[in-house]
Amino acid sequence: MTCYHSRAHELTGSNMGVHFLVILVSIVAVYFYTKSPSPVVQRSTHLKSKYDYIIVGAGSAGSVLASRLTEDPDINVLLIEAGGTPEDIEEIVTPALVTKTLHTEYDWEYYTVKQKYALKGSNEQKSYWPRGRVLGGTSILNYMVYIRGSRHDYDSWAAEGCDGWSYKEIIPYFLKSEDVRVSDLYKSEYHSWGGPLTVSTTLTSPLINTFIQGGQELGFDHIDCNGKTQEGVCFMQSSILNGERCSAYQCFLKPVMKRSNLHVSTNSLATKILLDGKKAVGVEFIRNGRKLGINVNQEVIISGGSVDSPKLLMLSGIGPRNHLESLGIPVIANLPVGQNLQDHLKLMMTHCINQSISVTTEKTNSLYSRLLYKLLGTGYLASPGAVEGNAFFHVDGSKKGKAPPDIQFHFSAASPNAKYMTNFLSNEVAEEYYQCPEEGFVNYIILLHGKSRGSITLQSTDPFIPPLIDPNYLEHPGDTKTFIKGIRIHQRLMNTGPFQRVGTTKQKPLSMCSEYIYDSDKYWECFIRHMAITIYHPSSTCKMGRPQDPDTVVDPQLRVKSIYGLRVVDTSIMPNVISGNTNAPTIMIAEKAADMILKKKPLAKLDL
Repeated sequence: MTCYHSRAHELTGSNMGVHFLVILVSIVAVYFYTKSPSPVVQRSTHLKSKYDYIIVGAGSAGSVLASRLTEDPDINVLLIEAGGTPEDIEEIVTPALVTKTLHTEYDWEYYTVKQKYALKGSNEQKSYWPRGRVLGGTSILNYMVYIRGSRHDYDSWAAEGCDGWSYKEIIPYFLKSEDVRVSDLYKSEYHSWGGPLTVSTTLTSPLINTFIQGGQELGFDHIDCNGKTQEGVCFMQSSILNGERCSAYQCFLKPVMKRSNLHVSTNSLATKILLDGKKAVGVEFIRNGRKLGINVNQEVIISGGSVDSPKLLMLSGIGPRNHLESLGIPVIANLPVGQNLQDHLKLMMTHCINQSISVTTEKTNSLYSRLLYKLLGTGYLASPGAVEGNAFFHVDGSKKGKAPPDIQFHFSAASPNAKYMTNFLSNEVAEEYYQCPEEGFVNYIILLHGKSRGSITLQSTDPFIPPLIDPNYLEHPGDTKTFIKGIRIHQRLMNTGPFQRVGTTKQKPLSMCSEYIYDSDKYWECFIRHMAITIYHPSSTCKMGRPQDPDTVVDPQLRVKSIYGLRVVDTSIMPNVISGNTNAPTIMIAEKAADMILKKKPLAKLDL
């Protein structure tokens, strides 16, 4: 087993003194130092009437595709994005300011329909779904977590008919993108250097050591969670470069925006795929109040994500027959577009401690912190929400090494405040449950493979109207049962010596569930149905699989069934959501798709 020996940086008196001396030596430079703004990247103002490829959506997948396809100077590409450009926006580039991008112009700000079985602690039992509306897509809004998923995820895809998508076939594409900056991983065969996507660690609090040591006390191995096995505890790996967010825009798209064979049309909402019979011949979109139609020589590639890719397909007549006919949309291809929606739910288990070692707002906003970040690109501001630890495990130990894990822990050395939680919960619930003295932490319990399935459907033929999002959270009774088993492991972790030594408090009861005996399974089921919220990983609404399978939308080459010249390349093609955060797998999907589109020989399999 590959072990991961890196030690968290601790802000002890000794190394704080070293940093402070550096700052003192550099303090005068602050008065003369102004970070040079990045040159403004020009978007395309004059578009051609036809391109070889048109990509709709400049998120994690679309940005990668645009970069890779235009490496060939003889191929011209149009990239269409509904949002604008994130140039030097402090809230975007600074990891610790991650929540500042919510409810902004960069966010589609979607909401689900009312949930029957979940979200009872939320306003109207609806979930807020932040989605990126900007070059870089949701990689502009996310927590920068770099997790690939379990090898068993991809092997199960292949077993279900997704030829070419086994672990040994997809791992080369993860390595192609990566530029690892973690010294203990330099010699690992599971990591690589020189790719566009920086992978680093940002460790700011000794509480991360508490998490790792507590996990080891429970019997979990300390590992690299992107290594040989995913099962164990590990330090978080993040897509952060020199203390700044390494979004798909910043690290893939922006460096190639000056290529003459790449045109980027921002603030352009795609409204329809132009079809000639069963062939995609272009894209219709609205830009500056004008409706435009641009044709394509080779292919149209939809990369709008798990919400907007099915929306555009259905608006174009590709989707479930009964649903499209109910809206008066002529049916071009009867496919289960928008079905099979999957997402990850999380419980935020907050605990207070009696030691001044967590990441607080006061520490993060201090002059020392700001200078450390300004001059060295390190410290509290370089860490996304102080989320610095990961763990993956099975609730049934007999499945270890044989199947994907059931539960993921995200460990953050900062406790959420009630104001932030009102994005997802009612004011009443947030103020009751997320009040904690300054010092504390949160352990996120994440359900990785829930059995409930939802859908994306249209509520209108107007492309400016959001679709209906129904994740159908917790409909399957097995989901709460798995969650409860995860809670029990969390409780055992909190009772380990490392957590007890920092004075970890017990979980407070939720008054909305007071009719049940506290800590009983019935209590926790009530708690879950009130408090479980999204961790922003919607997937699987344009399912990949065997062409003859009636439940699939795209084949293993990501070509839309029954339609020539049309592919979907994004998280929506996942047959089932992977075990972990979805950004890195989405980039992998785009890397592999680029070779498919260009008819390149696949990268050599790695039998790791």
